Amino acid sequence: MSKMALSPVPTPPQESLAAPAVWVLLGDKVGGNGQLTSLADALGWPYEVKHLRYNTLNRCPNVFLGASVLSVDPRRSSPLTPPWPDLVLAASRRSAPVARWIRKQSGGRTRLVHLIHTQAPLHLFDLIVTTPQYRLPDRPNILHNTAPLNRIAPERLAAAATQWQPRLADVQRPYTALLVGGNSSVYEFDVKTATRLAQQASTHVRHTGGSLLVSTSPRTPAAAAEALFAALDCPAYGYRWRPNDANNPYLGYLALADDFIVTVDSASQLVEACQMQKPVFVFEWPARARTRLRVEGIFRRWLERYKYQPCDPSQLAPPTLLSGFYDQLVYWGFIRPTREFVVALHTLRRHGLVVRLGEPSRMPPRQPPDDMERTISRIRALFSHNGRMSPA
Repeated sequence: MSKMALSPVPTPPQESLAAPAVWVLLGDKVGGNGQLTSLADALGWPYEVKHLRYNTLNRCPNVFLGASVLSVDPRRSSPLTPPWPDLVLAASRRSAPVARWIRKQSGGRTRLVHLIHTQAPLHLFDLIVTTPQYRLPDRPNILHNTAPLNRIAPERLAAAATQWQPRLADVQRPYTALLVGGNSSVYEFDVKTATRLAQQASTHVRHTGGSLLVSTSPRTPAAAAEALFAALDCPAYGYRWRPNDANNPYLGYLALADDFIVTVDSASQLVEACQMQKPVFVFEWPARARTRLRVEGIFRRWLERYKYQPCDPSQLAPPTLLSGFYDQLVYWGFIRPTREFVVALHTLRRHGLVVRLGEPSRMPPRQPPDDMERTISRIRALFSHNGRMSPA
């Protein structure tokens, strides 16, 4: 099995005092949940998982919900009762009011670490861990990482390899794993796009002389999945995603594949493929057209034209009055930060981790900066002077 590109889960230091009590707030988004559990495992402190399900009030802006559980469906969610935790790990917009409410119940003692973005005033969180596509402003409590924190324990990969190697024994090597995302707020994965992906992936595999290991995901539309499988023109082993399926081959694909093709919309699958230290090819297609006039859409169009340097999407253009106004709207949570996938991809390319599908892989993938260790260090620093534990 291949060597992991990202450093193994760090061993927590010996602590002279009791470790902080941790709650992990999980929602229904696979990517965010994966980041949270990966971070909680790597942190090394005992933690309790709280599953949250939401009602229709979750559509309200967080600036109106404030620190509350108004958007939580208590009948389908884990109970939120004392004793209150020392640390809450949460992710994305919907859990932000709940995390703030928990801190309020604790009398302000609970520390809040939030992943991705909050769509709430940024200074209300002790640490926000984000990635390039969200373009959050630089602030002391914001950690800008290279990629999401999804990590898969080596023992899980080893077990998956043992399980799936015999099942794939008749499939011709080398293996190219095709990891398919789907619809999102930015991209629409329709039949036409799926067909084009199948054609390009088939060309790639015919060039390598191997086989394709295909896996769809929860966001893959059924019609697009059917079009994808129908258009494949190469040896392939296919899997259509099903919920709670013990025979899901995803981890086996990660462990056994010789290279990867990942759709641009799936940041989590991208980073998990990059961990395998094998070539990763990204399939891109145009973002969906905006069908509704929204404040975010107006600023997105302005950002694409004025804010980012066209020659290098990792660089911002000189600040202007309008760019400062946009940053303030994001800072206070009035608008959701625009997701600029071109910036995230540029960062991964700059680290030699991915290339576009159809381009040659000119160099072996390099190891990216260890975002997990930096994140853990920042979290431990939040508790280094309060008597709960010794400094990391």
